[in-house]
Amino acid sequence: MDPQTDGSNTLQQRLTQLRSAWQQNKPDYTQRRDDLRRLRAAFKARIPEMTEAIAADFGHRSKHESVIADGMTVTGEIDHLLSHLRSWMKPERIGVGWRFWPARAQVRPVPVGVVGVISPWNYPVNLALVPLATAIAAGNHVMLKPSEHTPNSSAFLQSLLAEVFPADRVAVVQGDASVASAFSGLPFDHLVFTGSTAIGRKVMAAAAQHLTPLTLELGGKSPALVAADYPVDGAAARLATGKWFNAGQTCIAPDYVLIDEARVDELVAALRTQVRLRYGDFSDAADYSRIINEGQYQRLQGYVDDARARGLQVLPLADIDAERSRRERLFPPTLILQPGDDATVMQDEIFGPILPIRSYRSLDEAIATINGRDRPLALYPFSHDKATVEKIVGQTIAGGVTVNDTLLHFAINGLPFGGVGASGMGAYHGKAGFDAMSKRLPVLWQTRRAGSDLLRPPYTRVARFIEMISR
Repeated sequence: MDPQTDGSNTLQQRLTQLRSAWQQNKPDYTQRRDDLRRLRAAFKARIPEMTEAIAADFGHRSKHESVIADGMTVTGEIDHLLSHLRSWMKPERIGVGWRFWPARAQVRPVPVGVVGVISPWNYPVNLALVPLATAIAAGNHVMLKPSEHTPNSSAFLQSLLAEVFPADRVAVVQGDASVASAFSGLPFDHLVFTGSTAIGRKVMAAAAQHLTPLTLELGGKSPALVAADYPVDGAAARLATGKWFNAGQTCIAPDYVLIDEARVDELVAALRTQVRLRYGDFSDAADYSRIINEGQYQRLQGYVDDARARGLQVLPLADIDAERSRRERLFPPTLILQPGDDATVMQDEIFGPILPIRSYRSLDEAIATINGRDRPLALYPFSHDKATVEKIVGQTIAGGVTVNDTLLHFAINGLPFGGVGASGMGAYHGKAGFDAMSKRLPVLWQTRRAGSDLLRPPYTRVARFIEMISR
């Protein structure tokens, strides 16, 4: 597997090799199970190496966050796939009804062929290996394009997968955005892309030329809505986890908070306390991840500069020397209070440790604010009142919901993970991913003698029979 930039011809050749090998020897249950077991064992043994690779890409990334988000998540997903694989592969019996008796029918989940995976930089191992393992479980071969922004993690993935799989079963392609563009235009049997909405549109356009089925995991502005009955301190603790894990570089991180107008100052104080409890004075900051690269750092700084230019209240929750902040790409947890829709921080997905806070006067107003935007990838209602939660969930549409917490729906293997509208298309994780990367093949078995033998001209001979079965 050549780590150099690949031309479109080479990409097509690799795809042809993968598809030919798959066609000649489609993986059965034993092969899929053994592949997953070997992948798990090899990956688990190399998790310390993985954490070092990710840290090198970020400049610094919390070792513990890498183990949680990119280690535990992957092994947990593989364990889930292994525990359910046999049952998911079984054909499902379908009733045919008395009109077609004694025929019998079933739906068989069969592999589709070669699945392409384009993974992002923010969780470079998790978001590569989870869809890859799912595709393997479904009996496919895989072609992976990891992010060029995390070269050390990409090299780790390439080495790991070469250890587990032959080159005609799993291929890793490395290269810049031009390679990713060419990759998107290959005639895959399914393509999984995780990234921004803007790039997702380009991937979809490229895939359309071959009518390639897609799973698009995108982003957007995921809101947290704190209802008036929910304690501020509790909300702040869980918002802090969701927002500042990986320094906010998470597609389902809370992107803005809506809270009743009487408690804005209380929430600000509680969030400030959470930052101090978690990270101290940032003199060490070992558990606080850095911004991935200079471009992303400057983009985030632009949101802050724009907010200040508009006269908005910008509250860094840590006092970090400006020169150190720039040198280490150590962007402090930052609040922006009451930004209008015209502020750039409210127009784009933030993907960083900046948290806008807006007040609302009524629950209906808060819901209208959410519905006035593109449908988000995640929604976080905070309330102990079931009716309030049901109203929020029932009157909005999001890719996924965690009630009274953040992020955790992603970690539940049995829950489909996916967006809606501008935040994505399709879903994976668990059976949802298995089904997405399979063809649910309908099969009807006819008997030696059947009523259909009578349904031929001249129909006058069987007019009474036709009348009977059409009732």
